[in-house]
Amino acid sequence: MTNELFFLTMVGMGLVTYLPRLLPAWFLRGRKLHPFIEAWLKYVPVAVLAALLLPSLLISEGQLNLAWSNLYLWAALPAGLTAWKTRSMFATVLVGMAVVAIVRLIL
Repeated sequence: MTNELFFLTMVGMGLVTYLPRLLPAWFLRGRKLHPFIEAWLKYVPVAVLAALLLPSLLISEGQLNLAWSNLYLWAALPAGLTAWKTRSMFATVLVGMAVVAIVRLIL
């Protein structure tokens, strides 16, 4: 790969990464959104996280895996409860890691 092609690739990747984030920020700067839109936007991070996380917890080797041997699924349950009760990312991660570590230590 030539230096010019490498540089153009890096610039292109930067544009593709940052433009979708910057354009809405620039367009909406100084504007007030409708309260319904603001309320809806608050759920976007949770929905994206769930869409990324749930398939890896529920599907193993192309099959739905709800077995007792699915350690990460069962560790996600107390972690999810912790997230719901405390609203703390640190506590949620700590509980999930602790459950996985304890179960691996016992088994």
